[in-house]
Amino acid sequence: MTTKLIMLILGCWPIAQVWADQPVLLRVIRNVQDVGSTRTYADAGIAVNVLGMRAVSGPDETWLMELHDSFASIEEVDRALAATRPLRNSNGRTAYPDDVLLSARLLIALYRPGLSYRPEEAAKNLPKARYLLVSTYRIQPGNEAAFADTVKLRRARRESINLDRPEIAYEVVAGAMSGTYIFVAPLATLKILDDGLAKTPNYAEGVRDAGKKAAADTEISQERMLLRIEPGLSYVSGEFAAADPEFWNPKPK
Repeated sequence: MTTKLIMLILGCWPIAQVWADQPVLLRVIRNVQDVGSTRTYADAGIAVNVLGMRAVSGPDETWLMELHDSFASIEEVDRALAATRPLRNSNGRTAYPDDVLLSARLLIALYRPGLSYRPEEAAKNLPKARYLLVSTYRIQPGNEAAFADTVKLRRARRESINLDRPEIAYEVVAGAMSGTYIFVAPLATLKILDDGLAKTPNYAEGVRDAGKKAAADTEISQERMLLRIEPGLSYVSGEFAAADPEFWNPKPK
């Protein structure tokens, strides 16, 4: 199904929010549909940064990615959104006749610093990013330690070529099968991906090969999605937007 443009009234919200560290939690909303919704973050008066994105590769999807610092923040957002247009269906569950989440899939993921690659840099790059490279891994049950070793080998290979593509790692704690991990790499330009094609130095080839073998032994599946950030579908704080105001608040032509 082709994803339609979301008619969300988004933009920048004035409430100050400290933006320095990596988001502790993500709520990822995939395959958002447009059914003429008036249920918006702006209408709910929510203080949370939300990145709206369209797929450049993979299924034609629209994503929303909420950046949270606690589960309490997720609850606050959930309650505020639910209060905009509540309606009970025949099963007693909250429903919305104009719900943008009609066919969406929602995931909640927790920050894993030990699996991340230069996460401080990745956090600083988020407000200036034009794309996100989102890699989703699913591993076999009980292979968490082996997966961590696999990630370390990948990180060593990246360090060997000084790859400037930091990423933040998250473990999905709700909304997907156990053993699901999401790695988020902010990209200011797709040219950064060219650097990843650099030849591995001879001294690091052993690390590269060991990483490939370890991945084959521990991972069930791997999915990579390249997403383009859309300011018109996003909802961010003034502080977040200050890193690149012309991008987040473009002047009308």
